[in-house]
Amino acid sequence: MNILIKVLLSALVLFVVLYMAICAYLYFNQENILFRPKKLAKKFIFKFEHPHQELFFEAKDKVKLNALLFPAEHSRGLIFYLHGNSGSLNGWGDIAEVYNAKGYDLFVFDYRGFGKSEGKISSEEQFLDDIRMLYQSMKSRYDESKIHIIGYSMGTGPATMLASENHPAQLILLSPYYSMPDMMGQRYPFVPKFILKYKLETYKYLGKVSVPVTIFHGKKDRSIYFGSSLKLKQHLKPGDGLFLLESQEHNGMDNNLEYQAALDELLP
Repeated sequence: MNILIKVLLSALVLFVVLYMAICAYLYFNQENILFRPKKLAKKFIFKFEHPHQELFFEAKDKVKLNALLFPAEHSRGLIFYLHGNSGSLNGWGDIAEVYNAKGYDLFVFDYRGFGKSEGKISSEEQFLDDIRMLYQSMKSRYDESKIHIIGYSMGTGPATMLASENHPAQLILLSPYYSMPDMMGQRYPFVPKFILKYKLETYKYLGKVSVPVTIFHGKKDRSIYFGSSLKLKQHLKPGDGLFLLESQEHNGMDNNLEYQAALDELLP
């Protein structure tokens, strides 16, 4: 019996040590798990079929952030676009065709550590402050009533934050998450949520958004489960909309024909 107790105690100690090690790893490597940037050399030259302007903006701490502005031939306004958690502008710039064709300029930028943007994301406050600064910069160039905010995947939380603090024409969310704690509960249900430094509680921001909101989510999305959007639906106002796209996976929603058809109605 004593041997059995010792074995059980040893197994328990090993389990606790391994559990704490996993939690520590997740805590100290959150940025590497959440953000998967692709770096670009400072001398990298973007090559897109559509005309574009390369811009640089300076954050509070003097870090420079890289952005691209794709002007439409006859501009009706601006799409302020917050991309997902991977890649760089070299890949995301390809979506310009979709929005330029609708008559809208497209502004898309790289977060810290992505593409040519300097620095590294180190906190939620820093991440959101950079985005606030960029939005204010574009507000100085465009009438806010003609700015449409679109967030994709990782970009949906901060996009909703912007819409809750400002008055754009509308907010469009593509494959949004309910919150990061909710996402972690889906992927790592055994990990305590208090270790998560990035909350990005989309649902809380959504309740403060006064402008029209439309959500699109693919039913075959394996990165962000479409139940996230069903939960967000509870926080929508009368008149807001939710579209579940039957065959859509996580990537490539900008090119989804059903989504593009809906844009004809959403972008006047």
